[in-house]
Formats: sequence, structure tokens, C-alpha cells
Amino acid sequence: SVEDRVRSLDDILEATHTQVLQMIPSHSTINNFPIDAAQPRSPTAEIFRSLRTNIQFASVDKSLRSLIITSPLPEEGKTTVAANLAVVMAQSGRNVILVDADMRKPAMHNVFGLRGRSGLSRLFIPSETPFDEVIQSTNIQNLWVVAAGALPPNPSELLGSDRLLWILKELNYRADLIIFDTPPVIPVTDALVLAQRVDAVLMVVRQNKSSIQASRTTINLLNRSG
Repeated sequence: SVEDRVRSLDDILEATHTQVLQMIPSHSTINNFPIDAAQPRSPTAEIFRSLRTNIQFASVDKSLRSLIITSPLPEEGKTTVAANLAVVMAQSGRNVILVDADMRKPAMHNVFGLRGRSGLSRLFIPSETPFDEVIQSTNIQNLWVVAAGALPPNPSELLGSDRLLWILKELNYRADLIIFDTPPVIPVTDALVLAQRVDAVLMVVRQNKSSIQASRTTINLLNRSG
């Protein structure tokens, strides 16, 4: 309902009882290309750099090597945030691999203009270890992308498998930070399964669209999953 929409910072705090790292204004770029690469001097690009700083402060007590970005429901901005965060992390000098772990409705290859058919799903085939073919370079220094690849019938089972731990270990050999863009939490279990394997979770909610109840439910599900 309209009354259940997130309207303000207070709504988010009341619903989630957790730390809000950044408020990001609505913006648009050509083909949704990350604004931090397309317009690096814009005020919104600077806000994404502030998000980077706030994440670093929030993880000061532990090494942050892997992070998932998700949302309660679709169309709340998680892919936009994941792409821009990956860009600003790479701009700070860290080697970053951005992984499209949304093997249901992938979009990251379109954002960066890359191949989409060979990607993460291929790494789950035991007879293949084609990291050099799957990890694609971008025109942004220090940033690589792994597309989702061919869509499998069982994404949540793949993300919960022992093979995922091996993939994550191999990716961590190749980069300082791995950022996963995942499906939203409430429709499917993929993000909850992957959340148990990474160092941190960043949840995106969208003003005047996200549901307060859905945000509350998402936090509870993430907490229960550990």
C-alpha cells in the first residue's frame, strides 16, 4: 500500500534497526552506465565515493574481501548501486571483481557492454575452470566483471554448494574485493544462501517505492540466515 512505502530515513531506521550508510539521489545515465565512470565529477558520483568511505568505516574491525548487494524486492536499485560501488572501489586502487550472481534476471553485462553467455554459472561445471574466459575486463582500471552466464534451473542450490566456496576462494586470489549483485531477498532464497558465504551484506531500499514491511522482513531473514 502507499502508506507502507519508505518515505524517510526514519522509516528505514524504524523498519530495520540497522545502520544507514548513505542516501543516494535518483539519477540517470546513458544505458545505465555507472555515473562514477560516465560523470565522475558529478555530485552523485561524489555521494557514491562517500558510500565507499562509509563502508570502509563500518568494516574497520575486519577485513572486507567479499560483499553482496541485494534488496527486499525487484526494481529498488541494487544493480545500480553494485555497479557504481564497484567503480569507486576500483578507482581507489583496489582490484575489484564484480559478479552478477542474479542468475534469474541478470543485467550487469548490459551495464558494462560485455558478453553475457559465459559467466558465473559456467564455473559450477566441475570439469571446467575457465576463469580467464569468464572474468571480463572493463574500460575502468582495476575493475573486472563476471557475467551471470547461461541461466541454470537451480541458482539457489548452486550458490549454496561447496563449489561456490571454491569459486569464491579463486576469485579472492585474483582481486582485493569481490562484489556480488544478487536477486532480491523476498522472492527467492539466493541472496540468503550467498549471505552466509561472504563478509558483509548491503541492502538497498528505494524511497517512495520500497515497502517498510518488506524491508523489515528482509532484515529478519538475513539475521536468521546468519
